[in-house]
Parts: sequence; structure tokens; C-alpha cells
Amino acid sequence: MDTNTLFRLDGRVALVTGGSRGIGRMIATGFVAQGAKVYVSSRKADACEETAAALGPNCIALPADVSTVAGCRALAEELAKREPALDILVNNAGAAWGEAFETFPEQGWDKVMDLNVKSPFFLTQALHELLKAGAAAGGPAKVINITSIDGQRVNPWETYSYQASKAALIHLTRRMAARLIADRIVVTSLAPGAFASNMNKVARDHADGVAKSIPAGRIGVDEDMAGAAIYLASRAGDYVVGETLTVDGGLVNASLAPA
Repeated sequence: MDTNTLFRLDGRVALVTGGSRGIGRMIATGFVAQGAKVYVSSRKADACEETAAALGPNCIALPADVSTVAGCRALAEELAKREPALDILVNNAGAAWGEAFETFPEQGWDKVMDLNVKSPFFLTQALHELLKAGAAAGGPAKVINITSIDGQRVNPWETYSYQASKAALIHLTRRMAARLIADRIVVTSLAPGAFASNMNKVARDHADGVAKSIPAGRIGVDEDMAGAAIYLASRAGDYVVGETLTVDGGLVNASLAPA
């Protein structure tokens, strides 16, 4: 048994959507440190370029808008011009919408469900051939969907479409896994809890207060998210199929109910 390189990603090519900031950037940073060549994508080209410059020559900016099927296909086409195969896809781009039940609009459903549920499906579909090529070159290719603990339990905020979208993506992960394992493509998901980001401004701006409700006594840090993603992306996670790995300091699974 050789465990010395179990978590290494040398020679592997990864694409991280929403990779220019927040959880996507944490994951991209971890992948680069483990030897991967990482393409970071988001709508904002300057943010992608800044992240790529910060992470070094093994990180490449590939800006795109994956909120539509056409955008997903365009990103896949651009990547195919640069790479003959893709080893790791991280579907991290996402959106949230919070509004009172009485006024919650249709746009708040369409925007969130399109980006959080449809886009991971259609981007994976568009990259299917590249992922199959990656699997043929070595171990299985990997698709990691970034879900959320908000798809596993009800939170106090009126983010109806966001919570529904993340629950849907957790189940979609299982369904995609059942199909794609036949092509040696392993599909899993990561469900983050409280990490400081523009998406989770409460954790970013009030970390000490948020930490009081977390069994581990703190919010997540970059290494927590990077480590979990590296595990699933590397040879260490090859036999983990369709699973959602919850990374939340115990909030979902280790919180005691009030007496």
C-alpha cells in the first residue's frame, strides 16, 4: 500500500466554477498546492485573472457565465480548445435569494434554480467527453458538486429557493453518480456549513457569534474546505460514489436538540 501520494493531484486538470473567490478559491488553492493544473471560471474576468495571478502558473483564468445552457456549452468548448481531457470538475458557481414569503418573486426561483441545479447538470453534460477522456488516462474522473447544509436542514432565513436548490442538487448528485460511474466518472458533493465568503456574509462579518451555534466552536477555514475537496478529488476518494460530505463543524450531525 502506497499512501505517500494518496492525496496528490500531480498531472491532473481541474475546472472550478465560481473559482475566483470564496469556497471556489479555497478549493482551487488546495488543488494547485497538490500539483493540479486548475482553470478558475466565473463571470468576472478580472476576478479570475486576479486569482490566477495569486495562485501561480498552474492556475489559469477561464471566465464564463454558466447561468444558461448556452453558457455551459461555451465554457466546455473553450476548455476543449486548451485541454484534451478533464480530470476534475467542481460545480461551485451558485446564487442565493432571500425575501419574505409574501413577496418572494418568480425571478428568485428562476435565477437560483437555473444556476444551482440546472447548470451543474448541463455543464457536466457538456464536459462529458472530456471527463471520459480524463478517466481513460488513469483513475476515475471526478465531478464534485458544491451543495450546502441548507439542503440538509432548515435554516432560519427565508431563502426558499436556495434551500430547495441545494436539496435538489444533493439528490441530483446521487442520480448523476448512478449514471456516470459506468463511464468511470465519480460524482460526489460537498456540503459546506459556515465559511466566510460573499455568499455567507453572516459568517464573514460575525464569525464569533456564528461560532457559538457550531459544535466545533468555530466557523470553517480555508484548509477545512480545501482538505475535503482534495480528498474527494484525489485517489483517496476514488471509492466514494454519490456521497455528500458535510463540512460544517458538526452543525447538522452533532447538534443537540434543546432540552
